[in-house]
This record gives sequence, C-alpha cells and structure tokens, in this order.
Amino acid sequence: MIHRIRSVLVTCALGTAVLAASAQVKIGFVGTLSGPAATLGQEQYDGFMLAVEQRQGMLGGVSVTVIKEDDQHNPDLGAQLAQNLIEKDKVSFITGVTFSDVMMAMAKPMARSGMLFVGSNAGPASIAGKRCNSKFFFTSYQDEYQAGIVGRYAVDRHYWKTLFLAPDSPSGKDQLRGFKRYYSGEVVSAIYVQPDQTDYAAALAQIKRVAPDAVVAFLPGDMGVNFIQQMNRSGLLNKVPLLTVGTVDGTTLPLLKDAALNVLAGAVWGPDLPSPTSKAFVAAFEKKHGRIPSQYAAQGFDAALLIDSALKETKGSVADRDALRNALDAADFSSVRSGFRFLRNGFPVQDGHVFVVAKDAQGRASLKRIATPLEGNPDWYWDECR
Repeated sequence: MIHRIRSVLVTCALGTAVLAASAQVKIGFVGTLSGPAATLGQEQYDGFMLAVEQRQGMLGGVSVTVIKEDDQHNPDLGAQLAQNLIEKDKVSFITGVTFSDVMMAMAKPMARSGMLFVGSNAGPASIAGKRCNSKFFFTSYQDEYQAGIVGRYAVDRHYWKTLFLAPDSPSGKDQLRGFKRYYSGEVVSAIYVQPDQTDYAAALAQIKRVAPDAVVAFLPGDMGVNFIQQMNRSGLLNKVPLLTVGTVDGTTLPLLKDAALNVLAGAVWGPDLPSPTSKAFVAAFEKKHGRIPSQYAAQGFDAALLIDSALKETKGSVADRDALRNALDAADFSSVRSGFRFLRNGFPVQDGHVFVVAKDAQGRASLKRIATPLEGNPDWYWDECR
C-alpha cells in the first residue's frame, strides 16, 4: 500500500505560515523527502521556499499555497501524487522532482492534463528529446550534461587515459554516455558498483593497477562520501586527479570536510559564482539555514523565480494557460546562473563549470570555480524535440 506524506504551506502577505485555504495560486511540490536521498529533495524545497518567503509569501504579486509531497523515490507514488495534485488539489503548477525514474512516471498524468511543470532537478533524456512537452520547463539540466563538462575538462587537461566509476543503474550508464560526448581519450575501465555500496577496496585496487591519468566518478550521496574517504585514506587522492559528477556539493561536503580537498566537480552552479542573484541567494540561504546551499537548492530557488516571473507577466492570472506557458518560456528573470534561456524542449542553455573543493574564507570545505569548459551550451537532445 502506498502511503502519502503531505504538508500544506499557505503563505500570507506578511510571510506567516498558516494552515488555511485562502491563497489564490496553488503549487504542488513533489520531491524525495525521506530515505537515503531525503537531503536532495529537502534542498530543492528549501531553495524554492526561500524565494517565496523573500516575497512575503507571494509569487507574481499573488499569495501562494505550496502543497509539499514526498514521493519516497517511488515512481508509482510520484504518478499518484501528480494525479491527486491535478484532480483534487487543482494546482496551477507542479514543481520539484528529484529523480528521473519518478519524473518519467509523473510525466504521463501531467502531459494528459496539460499541467505546467517547472522541474528543479531530474532531467531524463527522453523528456528532453522525443517525449518533450511544451508545458514542461527545467531550471536544472539534462541528466548527462554535467558529465559532459567533465569530459571536456579531461580533454583540456590532457587526461587521455581515464577510469570511470558509477552505480550499476540507468543513471550510471547515462553519466558515462554524457562523459563520452566530449571526451576523445580512452576509458580504460568502467567500474559499476552496487547502488548502496559502502566498501570500495576492489575499486581502489583496480585504480592502482590501471594507473589512469584521472578517475571520473558519479557517486551521489553516501556512496561518494564513502569512496572519497577511502580514496583519501589509501593515499590515492593525492596521486590521481578525481573528477566527479553529483558527488561533492553542499549535501556531502559537510560530512567530507577536508577529506575532499582538491576533488574536482563538473556542475552548472556553485556558491562562488559572481552573479548578483547568486551572491544574494547564498547569503540569504546561509542566514536562514546555517549551511552553504547546494546546487539542488539553487535550482529550487530558480524554479520559484521562474514561476514568479510568469505570474508577473499575467498579472497573477492563471486562467489563460497558453499565456502562462509563454511567460514561463520567456524566462524573464535574473537566474543564479548567467545567460539562462530555454530551448524548445524546456531545458536551459547555460554554462558548464569545473569546481575544486577548497577552503572558503571561513575555513569550510566548499566549491571554488576554476574553469568553464562549456559556455552557453545546449543539451544533446533538444533537436529531437518536435
């Protein structure tokens, strides 16, 4: 039996949260908020709600109700939640979604109903390509994009012999495909580990045996924490460059601390980007939550800003869905990223950066930008979107 975990936050003009049903615009937030990946969904939500709270509980000048749902990383539950938000709650937008398998399940009921969707993380290839939807927009990236950043950087650094490490899952295979989009060297070994693996002794032994120019790893959450700690203890971290995707960020660095120093990461956002919107976001998020925001939070913040811009354009009205869709497509807002604009598949054109884990001014392990291998790049599937 599927159990539904929900909370409803209605914000009034003074920014005070009350449990009521008087807001003009309803927004459904769906994310993975329990289990091993709960931090990721919570970051998306915290970033989104920060933008709402900064606007005294309003987006586009109208009060909003945010209905928060936990999909528990269960695709069937995600589809059910989407259906309930559409049919029972009568939301005007759905936002969030942490994982691509949940996104694929939710896409069907949202597409049938013509729901306006603003995703803040999951970006499966088919939704970016042949199964694109003119009412779906993403303030994140297509799933393979960040691995492509790392691939280009590896070429720029003349790392012609690499070892690739990822979970034995569709997302792990996607990352290798994304890496190879720009990498012209040789992947001498691709190691696929169990999604919940904690012991990496065999992988470390293979790294020693193969002696690659660099190791490329996609190990989200606790997997990355365990691997980097073990690579550090083995001494390999100081001998072989470690290039990562979705592995070191604001969700894992508080656990890794100095153990992750000098690890590299390909990403579309980091806390030291110079955009005025990004600087203000980081300062406000740290003040409220007492931690450096992750990219998940930044994407959630942008999702709220995008909805805010669309509602401003329609003067708060959600009656004309085509006008609202066109306003979303215009992306008339100041993103935490520079040069943000949408392609016809609803995914953004944006820069791809490489960051290194270094100590910030307060002595905390954080991300410092060192290169921008991809500038103003689209994803690889937009031209399949008809």
